[in-house]
Amino acid sequence: MKAEIIAVGTEILLGEIVDTNSAHIARQLPELGIDLFYKSVVGDNRGRIVEVFSRAWGRSDLTIITGGLGPTDDDMTREGICSVLGEEPHIDPDLEAHLRKFFVGRGYPMPESNLKQAWLIPSARALENPRGTAPGWWVERDGHVIVSMPGVPTEMERMWANEVRPELERRTLDGVLVTRTIKTIGIGEGSVDEMARPLYGTPGIGIGTYARADGVHLRIGAKAPTREQAWSLIRPVEQEMDQIFGNAIWGRDDDTFEGVIGDMLTARKQTLSTMESCTGGLLASTLTDVPGAATYYPGGIVTYWTDLKIDSGVDPGVIEEFGVISPETAEAMAKTVRERLGTDFGVGITGVAGPDPQEDKPPGTVHVAVASPDGAVVHLSMSMNSGRAAVKRRAVTNALLLLRRALLAEA
Repeated sequence: MKAEIIAVGTEILLGEIVDTNSAHIARQLPELGIDLFYKSVVGDNRGRIVEVFSRAWGRSDLTIITGGLGPTDDDMTREGICSVLGEEPHIDPDLEAHLRKFFVGRGYPMPESNLKQAWLIPSARALENPRGTAPGWWVERDGHVIVSMPGVPTEMERMWANEVRPELERRTLDGVLVTRTIKTIGIGEGSVDEMARPLYGTPGIGIGTYARADGVHLRIGAKAPTREQAWSLIRPVEQEMDQIFGNAIWGRDDDTFEGVIGDMLTARKQTLSTMESCTGGLLASTLTDVPGAATYYPGGIVTYWTDLKIDSGVDPGVIEEFGVISPETAEAMAKTVRERLGTDFGVGITGVAGPDPQEDKPPGTVHVAVASPDGAVVHLSMSMNSGRAAVKRRAVTNALLLLRRALLAEA
């Protein structure tokens, strides 16, 4: 099946928002045995929308459209589909009733402009959208399928997962592609490639190596008539990779550093606290992105000013002797927050996010330390001036990496 993705919205063309919807869908199409041949973006202009939709209808078996399903005049995805298929829309009574109930439940009347969100055409059926007012369309005629979904990512992702993907899975005839991503840390991309090379010739298996911010990923792929047959090809290769890379493997597929660390702390019934300077609370925010983080993370301290570090308990003699931007101060911060908050582990981060130097240290200089239950303190230093936001993100990644090392050493 040949597929095409079209994102509708002038705001995407102008760079005001990033089109994450197309990437979300594109990542999953290979697993369904669907070949993606084209991706495009079109603004809110009816003539150009009809032009792009017509081209897709003529060359692709499956066209997936996101955006343009709102109630305003510049939302023209439905109109574009109607024009391409030459079909007239009508107001579906059930969809209208659902819309009116939606607005009544929120205590205000429905604008009549929203009625276009109750449209259907003879070749379309509605796709449920419990997260918004705009239902999607599944359009099917002459051996072609158009799937139209909202542009709001939370609405699109729910509709894709619950309404669209299951239907496409049922229709797949050419087999499915299953992938497993193995995430490693502490080994360079070239070395990972060399270590995995003996597995590259495995029949029915494709392996790719990718450098990422959180390490080097290995993606194992297998295509087979069914998912279970594909997994039967992948599992032996995955087991061999476990033997080759050992503790360098920190996660798989959608695992995150913060999630894996949270699982480790939860399993051991241990706790963690943080004291941050240059990251300004980004580490605390990242840790608490994990549901249930409160079971192991009571909180942290953001000490942007030097005086606040001292007031929070950091030894002023360490700062005076070594400076704020130093491994010694990071270690003192880690020990201080561990003791003050009464946790098993403590993390300290100090550095220069930029753009200006501090204490004659260039932007991108960061020191991270972890204090463990046995009293051991380890630190890691980095120097990477890629802009303020990138420095902060990399500092958090290094803090999580160092914390994982401490957890493994303490086991």
